Amino acid sequence: MRRREFITILGGAAAWPLSTRAQQPAIPVVGFISARTPASGAFMAAAFRQGLSETGYVEGRNVLIEYRWAEAHFDRLTVLADDLVRRKVAVIAAISGTPAALAAKAATAAIPIIFANGGDPVASGLVTSINRPTGNMTGATFYSAALAGKRLELLRTLVPTAAAMAFIANSNNPTEEQEIRDAEAAARVMGLRLHMLNTISERDIDAAFTSLLERRADALVMGSDPLFFAFSGKLIELAARHAIPAVYNVREFVEAGGLMSYGSRQNDTYRQAGIYVGKILQGAKPADLPVMQPTKFEFVINLKTAKALGLQIPDKLIALADEVIE
Repeated sequence: MRRREFITILGGAAAWPLSTRAQQPAIPVVGFISARTPASGAFMAAAFRQGLSETGYVEGRNVLIEYRWAEAHFDRLTVLADDLVRRKVAVIAAISGTPAALAAKAATAAIPIIFANGGDPVASGLVTSINRPTGNMTGATFYSAALAGKRLELLRTLVPTAAAMAFIANSNNPTEEQEIRDAEAAARVMGLRLHMLNTISERDIDAAFTSLLERRADALVMGSDPLFFAFSGKLIELAARHAIPAVYNVREFVEAGGLMSYGSRQNDTYRQAGIYVGKILQGAKPADLPVMQPTKFEFVINLKTAKALGLQIPDKLIALADEVIE
């Protein structure tokens, strides 16, 4: 073999691995958008990543995640969703809150979207069917907003002499509209006056409690908006300071010192969203993945908080509780 031919062959062999590597698929990028803050959403992001890992995707190894947090400012969601579309992510995970999912839906009809929130996905316009969603969206719901009447009932059992209660909601969240109607209907059946207090930002929370006291509300039902989770510490502290019995939508409030909660485990919903994102990355279509619904709701009571409020929890409620925190 002549020297020139040998050099040509050797050069081709050296270039071959580089060419092969260049043809390997790029690591997929998942867009993650939430109405919450990074701190209040840390647990759900962890559950989401767990679900992803169950389908074989580990962040930083074979998938990248672009996080976008609205930090309780719904007006930022549209900009954040548009940014993810410009980033050309493979799939968008709209986690926690119907507004985040609606912003993602408005931003793209081409990129698959997986949502995880507490509203009715059909009533809110995210999908046309639970079992056979159409378009580019599907996901999981913990149906928190549909349980307002049940929370009111549990609170009335705890405070049977209550004549008036307050309901704190965020009118900027379309999911809250149905939740408010359900709570008002339940209050009428019970013969209760229900004072609706609108809170659209952190600065409104103090004013809401001031109004609650002025109207002599005997107890409080918290709405399911993600805004309230972002400021859970403040809400729990104000309820304790003013000795107001309150019921929340998820157990995390009770674990942090709140009195009672009734709802499904949100971690399961966020984990399922991660699983669905993994399936989309593997080639599944949103229309072939039915919206996942909770199979169990749990009632949690914090006895230490009840004692601090001077409340005696009825045996009936203790028997109903799935967990009693002492």
